[in-house]
Amino acid sequence: MSLANVRDAAPTVPNDLESYWIPFTPNRAFKKAPRLIARAKDMHYYRPDGRPVLDGTAGLWCTNAGHNRDPIVQAIQRQAAELDYPPAFQFSHPKAFEVASRIAAMAPGDLDRVFFCNSGSEAVDTALKIALAYHNVRGQASRTRLIGRERGYHGVGFGGVSVGGIVANRKFFGSLLAGVDHLPHTYNREHQAFTKGEPEWGAHLADELERLVALHDASTIAAVIVEPMAGSTGVLPAPKGYLQRLRAICDRHGILLIFDEVITGFGRLGYAFAAERYGVLPDMLTFAKGVTSGSVPMGGVIARDGIYQAFMQGPEHVTELFHGYTYSAHPLACAASLATLDLYREEGLFERAKTLEPAWADAAMSLKGVPNVLDVRTVGITAGIDLASRPDAVGKRGYDVMERAFHDEGVMVRNMGDTLALTPPLIVSESQIGEIFEKVARVIRAVA
Repeated sequence: MSLANVRDAAPTVPNDLESYWIPFTPNRAFKKAPRLIARAKDMHYYRPDGRPVLDGTAGLWCTNAGHNRDPIVQAIQRQAAELDYPPAFQFSHPKAFEVASRIAAMAPGDLDRVFFCNSGSEAVDTALKIALAYHNVRGQASRTRLIGRERGYHGVGFGGVSVGGIVANRKFFGSLLAGVDHLPHTYNREHQAFTKGEPEWGAHLADELERLVALHDASTIAAVIVEPMAGSTGVLPAPKGYLQRLRAICDRHGILLIFDEVITGFGRLGYAFAAERYGVLPDMLTFAKGVTSGSVPMGGVIARDGIYQAFMQGPEHVTELFHGYTYSAHPLACAASLATLDLYREEGLFERAKTLEPAWADAAMSLKGVPNVLDVRTVGITAGIDLASRPDAVGKRGYDVMERAFHDEGVMVRNMGDTLALTPPLIVSESQIGEIFEKVARVIRAVA
């Protein structure tokens, strides 16, 4: 059905679209031609009129096990009938400890202390607060500076926006947190264009951390936070050796290293966590999204044991860390997570992603030569596609591709300005991979 026909059609939709202020969305354009989803199953969404939409984005990078998987649905239903909510402070419930143990067992090294929250944004702010408090309880309260990276995305809390490096997410919200600095981003089209996996060029950019240490002094720096693969800015894989160099510099200066794995965690790069793929052990690791395959909000921080033990001092009846959320380790989220982790293990989805990566990368690179495609980047089961901007309307070509892909081709893609991101559920078949890229190529040509 064409976009014009969609506007004239009368499917079963809400009577009024005006009340809902949609996040990270051009509301006026959306409400002229709504992209409504009524249900989902496995690899597909379904519109209110029943037409399918192939999910090329795993929702928002989160439905790694696919949609409405029966074991997850049943686990949520059972839990809702058994225990709706216990207090998250001073009390808990058995599944909270069970899922924490499962996640800790999946994480590398001594990343074995799990603090739960409800989203990636909360996970990042939690990790930043733990970093500041950790240095404080160890008698190094001067370590208050946080280092992020240009083009990084760390959620929408004040901490995450402060260490994040996406201009549109920062410019409207004042000075944000004081004492934050940023590493340069790792992307250079001249040296990295059309790269499969980690680019050869760029490891030296980690050395910029030494410049920041020289500028501010190590005694003032608490932590560095980076995404192993910067996702929301358009899929920027870490250059070969980059994360290893960051780790070495942080070790040299007593700085904590935090990996934001909200996107990369739970199989997206072919491993439980990207830290395992790169052989680099961070001091803390944030997660969300794939931990429940998007079915119930959940996030968290995994900390190394030494960080946890630093807080376990003083009288035992006194709270060690004054931080938490009403819905930390919510029973429905824990039930969903346990069922999701079972699916990942039983179906070998992390290993499947690793096996599919070459075919995925080859399919993505088929877009090279399509009009207005400037670059394609892949790592794991992700792809970023840069499109040429229209001189009079930056971002419009990417938006048009996203909109037409949904309405005309029945495939979901994500756009960040004129960059497209593709990140399907890990249950995607090779034929569906081909379908995704064939449809995306067709749409890019159509909006040329």
